[in-house]
Amino acid sequence: MSLRIIFMGTPEFSVPTLRLLVDAGHSIVAVYTQPPRPGGRRGLDLQKSPVHQAAELLGLPVFTPVNFKDPEERDRFRAFNADVGVVVAYGLLLPEAILNGTRDGCYNGHASLLPRWRGAAPIQRAIMAGDTKTGMMVMKMDKGLDTGAVALTREVEIGPNMTAGELHDRLMLTGAKAMAEAMVKLEMNDLPLTPQPEEGVLYAAKIDKAETRIDFSRNAREVHYHIRGLAPFPGAWFELEIGGKPERVKVLASELAEGQGAAGQLLTYDLVVACGSGAVRLTRLQKAGGKALAAADFLRGTPLAAGMRLS
Repeated sequence: MSLRIIFMGTPEFSVPTLRLLVDAGHSIVAVYTQPPRPGGRRGLDLQKSPVHQAAELLGLPVFTPVNFKDPEERDRFRAFNADVGVVVAYGLLLPEAILNGTRDGCYNGHASLLPRWRGAAPIQRAIMAGDTKTGMMVMKMDKGLDTGAVALTREVEIGPNMTAGELHDRLMLTGAKAMAEAMVKLEMNDLPLTPQPEEGVLYAAKIDKAETRIDFSRNAREVHYHIRGLAPFPGAWFELEIGGKPERVKVLASELAEGQGAAGQLLTYDLVVACGSGAVRLTRLQKAGGKALAAADFLRGTPLAAGMRLS
């Protein structure tokens, strides 16, 4: 036995789920993903999404509608006569005609412990808020934003120095296994649904470039959360005067450290920086246009002296 599945996803985060569903023997009757976007070194080449590329390697039919406003797109979706839609980071809000366009509706793999961190950036926001755990939830989708009933939950601890990139990779694999398990339960008619609680709702707004600059006047824990939550992309940053001109430096990893001083003051040669209270050690950095480097390697090319101010 197997399910007829329409898979909907776009980034690398979605790919392990697609592959695991194929490996489980389900029939993927269609793959929907975002249309090719400009990319490449000069931004002139149209690049297919990671899901698009993976689906083609698997020999699966791929569709890239801009939206589902066209009645013909909705009719085509329904015509696949699928048992269920599986959605993982697709990037489009789905109208009710699509949510109800399969026998059992659509199930979404969402990277938070709902109702905490509904929305676009749950991984980053969980770390930036100092959460010590998060998880993957398989949710039956409804017309609201991540408001559907929960079918399956898998919790994941957030380590004290874990970055958003590291958490992303762990949740990506955890989510794939969770969705595969949920589809087995669905096929056996043994997938109970639990409504989300009304209390504890938080929204994970998309990361804005305006919030990426490091504010060393905040306490050390908040600075540490901020750096980890934005690493590796888009990256938290500060400005440093190099060669007589300010240069932007991204911080891709940090840890809490001992020390006190004026906010932004470099306290030691090994990149311990004072915050509003406490201090952080910057352990991985990247200059504009350069490679990401461990702190020791960064300092070989950019020697810094204690007492300097980072802003």
